[in-house]
Amino acid sequence: MSALALSVLLSLVSAVAYAGGAILQEQVAAKASQHAYAPLRRGMWWVAVVLNGLGGLLHVVALAYGPLSLVQPLGALTIVFALPMAAVFVRRKAGATAWRGALMATLGLAGLLSLTQAADSRSLADTERVMLALGTGGAVVCLMLLAHAVHRHPAVRSVLLATAAGIAFGISSVFTKTVAVDWDAHEPLTRQVPSLAVIAVLAVAGLLLSQASYRGAGLAAPLSTVTVVNPVIAAAVGLTLFGESFRYGAMGTAVALTCGVIAGGGLILLTTERIGAEAAPAAARDDAAPAAPRDERPAEPVARSAPAARVSPATAEETASTVIEQRPPGHDERPAADAGTRARPGEQAAPEQSFLPEGLAGLAGVPMQPVMQGFPRADARTARA
Repeated sequence: MSALALSVLLSLVSAVAYAGGAILQEQVAAKASQHAYAPLRRGMWWVAVVLNGLGGLLHVVALAYGPLSLVQPLGALTIVFALPMAAVFVRRKAGATAWRGALMATLGLAGLLSLTQAADSRSLADTERVMLALGTGGAVVCLMLLAHAVHRHPAVRSVLLATAAGIAFGISSVFTKTVAVDWDAHEPLTRQVPSLAVIAVLAVAGLLLSQASYRGAGLAAPLSTVTVVNPVIAAAVGLTLFGESFRYGAMGTAVALTCGVIAGGGLILLTTERIGAEAAPAAARDDAAPAAPRDERPAEPVARSAPAARVSPATAEETASTVIEQRPPGHDERPAADAGTRARPGEQAAPEQSFLPEGLAGLAGVPMQPVMQGFPRADARTARA
């Protein structure tokens, strides 16, 4: 088996492993509780971790045997393989849009495969590595600054951050290809440390940037951007720095670029259909949710009369004293009780009525009868006089 065929086979198996891991992770996320460490207690999650690790290992080995411009685009077959695998293992059917996207992606990648020719694997010189790392870092920082400048436009900000993530992932694969070639050439480990450090930094940066790109902009636009930018950047670097090429010269290169555009459009269709399938159950749950009970009480008027000021007991007593002093001598403030209002034996006597107006007593906040307690009777003063 030739090195090119081996790299294609390894890339396909890697994509299958990635697809299986993604399906299992989705199932664990759907069934797990809200606890942060709940997936760690499920064996299915650990199987997904093993599958993802296997996919990454096979991808690295494929880069060691095949050109970067071929291996990296084949990694996008993960989304294509996920359709039949999900239909078989989790009974989830794909729509017509998804199958059209899968067909477009498969045809585009098949065109790239037919136009790719084997080339001698070569590594990057130290100067090329430094320039590539600095250029990648500068591009990522510039995109982050632009995203911060347009933070008021979530869609534009999301695309900029997703583009930065795709660049980081693509250049990370470039350095992985370099390390694989150096390892095959038995280069000393000390020469690999800087490249391994760059791989780690770019991988973490791509993960964080892709996660930030989802905030406030949904999932379709950033996921499609990362999926397309990643292989495009890696293939461009492979064609320019690694000396890779396509068959039939300039015409073959133009056809290969057209195939890449077709594959990217298929990936966008796949992502859009997937997001629509996930949004439909959520919309159905929102429609089925009972509406909140309406408040049948009449609306209160906007303007209300200010509450009457309360009068302290001291004010009430002073007012009562003033009114008593103004009564003419000999005048009894108690009305004469007739026979119908006198208390009969065995009955409780009716409380004495105060001469204070009812509104004043109410404002004082005290009962009417206790207000008069403690004041001398007018007839008693008259008798002493």
